[in-house]
Amino acid sequence: MSKLLTTKQAADYLNVSADTLRKWNKSNKLVPLTTTGGHRRYQQELLDEYIGISRSVVETPDLVVTYSRVSSHEQKQKGDLDRQSQRLSEYCAKKKLNVGFIIKDVGSGLSDTRNGFIRLTNLVIEKKISKIIIEHKDRLTRFQYNFIEKMFKSYSVEIIHIENNDVGEQEDLVTDIISLMASFSGKVYGKRSAERRRKKKEDKNNEKVTNN
Repeated sequence: MSKLLTTKQAADYLNVSADTLRKWNKSNKLVPLTTTGGHRRYQQELLDEYIGISRSVVETPDLVVTYSRVSSHEQKQKGDLDRQSQRLSEYCAKKKLNVGFIIKDVGSGLSDTRNGFIRLTNLVIEKKISKIIIEHKDRLTRFQYNFIEKMFKSYSVEIIHIENNDVGEQEDLVTDIISLMASFSGKVYGKRSAERRRKKKEDKNNEKVTNN
């Protein structure tokens, strides 16, 4: 028998809000069962069918991954990351895409060492997905998007950006710029510090030579 989930459990399972489930119920897109006590319950098996997940096949060539990103943990705590991910899940549900992976990333779009981005790249290389769903291009990267798109396409992976600009985009961009400045400043100061140490060492060596 299929497992029954509460509205909250179903919302978490589909990565959408409880309000979204209520809207889908009103529009007859996804109607829950009603218990004798008047409580709404969702069959997990039907939820899987709704978002295109097959329980008999864990990984299929047509799996898609949703990728959402914010630049800071502060933005994540404000709920920006979850809301972005929810919008992607809702898009996939409407398009009946077979969602196999949901990746939420925190880090600058200037960095290529983000944990989520690395996981995404590995999924592409291992040919476990066919599509990547993002809100807009700079959720994936701030620079070299065309190169990344071409590289992913060589593995037969398509990037779909739904171009729904997030309300926190300006804040996110500022955070990325600050991150870039901090990285640049760190490299400059590090170079100067190394140069001072080198010069100090040379002066000591010259002093020893002179004393000898």
